[in-house]
Amino acid sequence: MPQFLSPEAQSLLRNLFKRNPANRLGAGPDGVEEIKRHPFYSTIDWNKLFRREIHPPFKPASGRPDDTFYFDPEFTAKTPKDSPGVPPSANAHQLFRGFSFVAISSEEESEPLQSSTVSPIPQMHRNALQFSDVYDVKEDIGVGSYSICKRCVQKSTNMEYAVKIINKAKRDPAEEVEILLRYGQHPNVITLKDVYDDGRSVYLVTELMKGGELLDKILRQKFFSEREASAVLHTITRTVEYLHSQGVVHRDLKPSNILYVDESGNPESIRICDFGFAKQLRAENGLLMTPCYTANFVAPEVLKKQGYDAACDIWSLGVLLYTMLTGFTPFANGPEDTPEEILARIGSGKFSLTGGYWNSVSAEAKDLVSKMLHVDPHQRLTAAQVLRHPWIVHKDHLPKYQLNRQDAPHLVKGAMAATYSALNRNVSPVLEPVGCSTLAQRRGLKKLTSTAL
Repeated sequence: MPQFLSPEAQSLLRNLFKRNPANRLGAGPDGVEEIKRHPFYSTIDWNKLFRREIHPPFKPASGRPDDTFYFDPEFTAKTPKDSPGVPPSANAHQLFRGFSFVAISSEEESEPLQSSTVSPIPQMHRNALQFSDVYDVKEDIGVGSYSICKRCVQKSTNMEYAVKIINKAKRDPAEEVEILLRYGQHPNVITLKDVYDDGRSVYLVTELMKGGELLDKILRQKFFSEREASAVLHTITRTVEYLHSQGVVHRDLKPSNILYVDESGNPESIRICDFGFAKQLRAENGLLMTPCYTANFVAPEVLKKQGYDAACDIWSLGVLLYTMLTGFTPFANGPEDTPEEILARIGSGKFSLTGGYWNSVSAEAKDLVSKMLHVDPHQRLTAAQVLRHPWIVHKDHLPKYQLNRQDAPHLVKGAMAATYSALNRNVSPVLEPVGCSTLAQRRGLKKLTSTAL
């Protein structure tokens, strides 16, 4: 027994690993209650745990969706292929009855090993079908730097979906796939329907966003009030707060990644899409962590970066709110603005909240915008704080009258694209002569001083 374990942990393991099943902890008349009473669990409030009021310290790693299927009795009833019970005895088939102790099929055992350079992509089906066997590809929906999104139709049902085709040579999609598998069941996160990997590309089949981009729809809406704006922001921020609480930051929450799944325009039909730049909080050993248990397991610089990325998500929502309320963007006047001009405005943290179109906006809305767009990420509101802001909490009492907004959706779309293009551009370092470096100048000054002496 490893001596670095606590006496309580050693006692628990010894009682669970007794050779005779009848003598194991939990085998008595009280069953699992006997395990729950063990000193190792003395700090656990089982009632709170049952009500899901206790946050888990980490998330179990899952190599593929099929891993969860192995808890089905179809697998737990099988004879284990390997066992720590040494030597195996005649009743070896009973040693792990009821446990999910590796019962993979021979078909899966024969799969070739994945390349070590690219993370293995979870498959959501248990056969060798390729994407083109199941779906017909239709027109393009959008094109990115490393992927292309198309409409597709499932052959067997004639149902419409979207497929994001990612070039594996340009980007490893494993993190995006894992995030969608974990959190795609949230009502306002795009749902992942299927995953295919043909070696060169990964195909992510998702629900089709038939309602288009949220900001496009809102800017073209002739009548739009603060009450409607608050309902929209509440839905999006609640989703972002859920992701942040799970240790996930989106890092690309531009308006083109927030869409409607249908034409209704209801806040419930909003979906946050494209998790290509999203990250999950991990400990140094790669284990996925939840924020409330990070102090002892995650390096401070990683936590600092995660906090900065979360603040960037809120900044993006602040830009969205500003634009919903006034019909123009805070830092770009149009698509002709240069990246240098836009970045200078963003860096100054200055934006107008008075006069013109702002005259019809309430003081509470202005207060929230200013706090979401604060230039210092440490002073910016968190998602949880946004949800507690009066403009969100009392959204049912906000004005219903029409906001006086600039009516130029095409100009706004160009300005928004210019803003995020400026933020995401990679500026190459300017190489100067060695003599211009701080070290060379310091050495030259030192040499000059020595000579002068």
